[in-house]
Amino acid sequence: MAEDLDAFRAETREWLEANCPEEMRQPVHDERDVYWGGRNAEFKNDAQKAWFEACRDRGYTVPDWPKEYGGAGLTPPQAKVLRQEMARINARPPLSSFGIWMLGPALLHFGTEGQKQRFLNEIARGEIRWCQGYSEPGSGSDLVSMQTFGEDKGDHWVVNGQKIWTSYADEADWIFCLVRTDKNDKYRGITFMLFDMASDGVSTKPIKLISGNSPFCETFMDDVKVPKSYGEDIPGYVGEINRGWDVAKYLLGHEREMISGAGNKERSGSLGPKLARNGIDNPVLRAALAEYDIDALAYGCMGEKFLDELKVGKAHPAQPNMMKYAGTELNKQRHELMMSAGGSRALEWESEETSGGTPARSWLRTKANSIEGGTSEVMLNVIAKRILELPGA
Repeated sequence: MAEDLDAFRAETREWLEANCPEEMRQPVHDERDVYWGGRNAEFKNDAQKAWFEACRDRGYTVPDWPKEYGGAGLTPPQAKVLRQEMARINARPPLSSFGIWMLGPALLHFGTEGQKQRFLNEIARGEIRWCQGYSEPGSGSDLVSMQTFGEDKGDHWVVNGQKIWTSYADEADWIFCLVRTDKNDKYRGITFMLFDMASDGVSTKPIKLISGNSPFCETFMDDVKVPKSYGEDIPGYVGEINRGWDVAKYLLGHEREMISGAGNKERSGSLGPKLARNGIDNPVLRAALAEYDIDALAYGCMGEKFLDELKVGKAHPAQPNMMKYAGTELNKQRHELMMSAGGSRALEWESEETSGGTPARSWLRTKANSIEGGTSEVMLNVIAKRILELPGA
């Protein structure tokens, strides 16, 4: 087995050297450096296009998905080797997608064969861009109190309601959306629907944050017709009607894994050397940077362990909550230290020297980390109850 992995590593290293352009080995500087795919997507440059197409053709946009659904069919050890080799050359992800991080795993677990053949292949090929319709005004962490309602019309539903904090809703092609279809049962009255954002009655409005413009939107649904079927064995919902909460809970685990940045090099990488060029001589700040670097390296190891356990089905069901909370706190700490090291210059808001106030805006943006994907208070409650098994109040 070890010899097979060594051979796979050598083959992977050779392929990456031949196919990953130098431009795709540089840090991400702006939004256009990230390729999200979708029917209206545009490549920033030829290097981004070449890197995406090479990975798409090899199944490396979703390397651990089955080949019949657009993946490479890699085993968990092989997928880990690929992650390591991509990290070694600082390769950017060829495709970023809520379809990959959230909907895809849910479809692999709950979807019909028809849904998998259609939607998973479209996701893997970067042909469709998804957004998530979960939170509502007054219904964030208490998600099951949601009020968006779908009236049953036989072969379709008519959906009315509002979602909020819908990331990139204004750029998404389709939405996976929680809709109440039975008002008499709080948990077994929710359906997990799939529908086109171009449908009549769907509209979006961007939300501006304290840090400036953001990817978040309000999403409105006014008499939106959602088909119960898009063709043979392709229902317009995932799982069973009125049992969408089962799908939603499963997907939330993958969302929290994504938000935690488990295995994320930027979040788990050393900060001290990055700031050393500032000539930091304050002993208290230097000690804080050293403490952060230790925590970040430990988090990186924990992330790798978590991903390995997740891939083989041995992760604790509540472990994504732990990773999400730890990743949130680490990221906030990282940006606090960067602001401290930057001094008054880091507070600048508009100059070209700071790329339009990137340090300050990024620091402000991290304040939302403890809210999105489930508040830190909710994460700690879940950790206390399900991992530490502490008694309830």
